[in-house]
Amino acid sequence: MQTLIRLRMSQADAHYAGDLVDGARMLALFGDVATELLIRHDGDEGLFVAYDMVEFTAPVYAGDFIEVRGEITQVGNTSRRMSFTAHKVIQSLRDPEQPSAAEVLAEPVLVARASGTCVVPKDRQRRRGES
Repeated sequence: MQTLIRLRMSQADAHYAGDLVDGARMLALFGDVATELLIRHDGDEGLFVAYDMVEFTAPVYAGDFIEVRGEITQVGNTSRRMSFTAHKVIQSLRDPEQPSAAEVLAEPVLVARASGTCVVPKDRQRRRGES
């Protein structure tokens, strides 16, 4: 089972000089994808208990469009192993002369990847892998 979200990073997401977005924002997006996956799979939001791998591979800036994908890779009794990727699909040109200029990238740029584990207690599992 997979899911996808795509959104634009705003000025509110910029955390560092030069409108750089911090990596924690990518982790929050991975958490949102995990929540949707759990709802689709179990009918419950569950809880994210641990990341076992996180890697940031390229910078993200305010104005960039990010596409986040996640999938359940393994299902246990209550645990759900997941993997995530975040790609930049549109980037702001960051040109002071043309502040609204942007371009669609010919090839999406991997900006982050991670894997981790979520749990859904047995008594909260309303369905199991129906969607």
